[in-house]
Amino acid sequence: MSIKKSDKGCFVVEGEKFLAEGEQISGKTPNADELKKNTIAYNILKEHNTSGSIEKLNIKFDALASHDITYVGIIQTAKASGLENFPIPYILTNCHNSLAAVGGTINEDDHAFGLSAAVKYGGIYVPPHQAVIHQYMREMWAGGGRMILGSDSHTRYGALGTMAVGEGGPELVKQLLGRTWDINYPDVIAVHLTGAPRKGVGPQDVALAIIGEVFDSGFVKNKVMEFIGPGIANLSVEYRNGIDVMTTETTCLSSIWKTDDRVRDYLKEHGREDAYAELAPGAVTYYDGLLEVDLSKVEPMIALPFHPSNVYTIKNFIENANEILKKIDSETKEQFGDPKLDTGLPSKAENGRVKVSQGVIAGCAGGSFENLSEAADILKGKSVGNDHFGLSVYPASQPIYLEAMKSGVAQNLMSAGVLLRSAFCGPCFGAGDVPANKDFSIRHTTRNFPSREGSKPGEGQIASVALMDARSIAATSANKGELIPATEIDYQVSNIAYHFSGEIYENRVKSKALTPTSDEELVFGPNIKDWPQMIPLTENLLLQ
Repeated sequence: MSIKKSDKGCFVVEGEKFLAEGEQISGKTPNADELKKNTIAYNILKEHNTSGSIEKLNIKFDALASHDITYVGIIQTAKASGLENFPIPYILTNCHNSLAAVGGTINEDDHAFGLSAAVKYGGIYVPPHQAVIHQYMREMWAGGGRMILGSDSHTRYGALGTMAVGEGGPELVKQLLGRTWDINYPDVIAVHLTGAPRKGVGPQDVALAIIGEVFDSGFVKNKVMEFIGPGIANLSVEYRNGIDVMTTETTCLSSIWKTDDRVRDYLKEHGREDAYAELAPGAVTYYDGLLEVDLSKVEPMIALPFHPSNVYTIKNFIENANEILKKIDSETKEQFGDPKLDTGLPSKAENGRVKVSQGVIAGCAGGSFENLSEAADILKGKSVGNDHFGLSVYPASQPIYLEAMKSGVAQNLMSAGVLLRSAFCGPCFGAGDVPANKDFSIRHTTRNFPSREGSKPGEGQIASVALMDARSIAATSANKGELIPATEIDYQVSNIAYHFSGEIYENRVKSKALTPTSDEELVFGPNIKDWPQMIPLTENLLLQ
């Protein structure tokens, strides 16, 4: 078994060894209340707390991030409440409303508003297709000991030393108005990593294994996951990012990782070595619970429709596909209250094989250079075929796209028949690569809820998405859509070094952080109206 969990508090020595029950340190019984102060999370939260009480936190963040589905409403609400300028860096990305085929001018109207708001109030505007929100924040803003608040649920930069939180728009409005994020001090769960992943096992496999273990029980719900242990050193930073971004699906509050020289090198490559901070738990640290993950025992995983916690090993799923897919089809009919709704899933399993209709590798979870590079290694010299199955790959940023072209990664993918697209979050929320009715799509993205791929079950159409790692998606693609884990194929990992091209952002991103131009006019559109003039309340009111 690759994962064990314990909801009992535990003491960890030097981030690696566990104290036995009743064991003393230097002849003394360890004090949990004192030693919980040695977690990385405690010290970051304390540094950002303004309440004077660690039990009742009033947090002020270092930066904010939103995309084009949310920033218009946030800025409009803050404006109506007295906003004069952005008090902290506010990054406005445009990775959601950027490829819609309907709606007229509304998407570009949002973008025009966002650009004008960045200039007027002093923010950063990242144009469409430059980067998905979380990749840009990793590349340009996350750093050791920081806290970032985003209006997207997958705001997670713990592997770079940043405690990041995804919240609803009103919490960002509060930060823009100088208010605080108010929570009780959370429990902190140690996620102790040991071993090293086998070839063919990627970050999504580790993430799905963890989600499958903790989701139903609520083991980490509203708690902080603190990643420690010797296994971290065996993971590249992009691999860590790939696990970290999926912690949202565990229902945890936030995440944070022990940092090391690999994190320093990552930040240095992105021109931000000064953002590095060495973060580690204290010599002896108390945690409220423990999750032990042996990376060497994690297998290629699949999260079947319609939730990231509906997890099986790919091998187990293939062996029992007939039974499992019939069960999902039956549950879907019940969920939507439509006995005639046909997912088509049972037909995908035949004679011990499972056929899928589509593959996608995209976004903040799948679109890293490392994922693309290893997918290209698997597909080099092969073909995805010329039947119904196809594979689309969305690099998470333009710098990743450029490096894919320079390094030959793009050539290997495209020569195999892969569609290489621009940075876009669409496959995560139904706005890109929408499958056909009854199709079964495998994706290295963040979620596979009903309709997240774009179908409309209420109108009698439905497609199904399963989450997998890029490596097994590439292996399945080379197998013409017949499901197979990447551990069962032979390929050589090229381990291409990544080189970041910062000039892409220098030449396109509008960076006005904390330098507002107050006389700049906001650009409104037919779908964005200015607030009516508000008359101050008088001392007395006459009510009729």
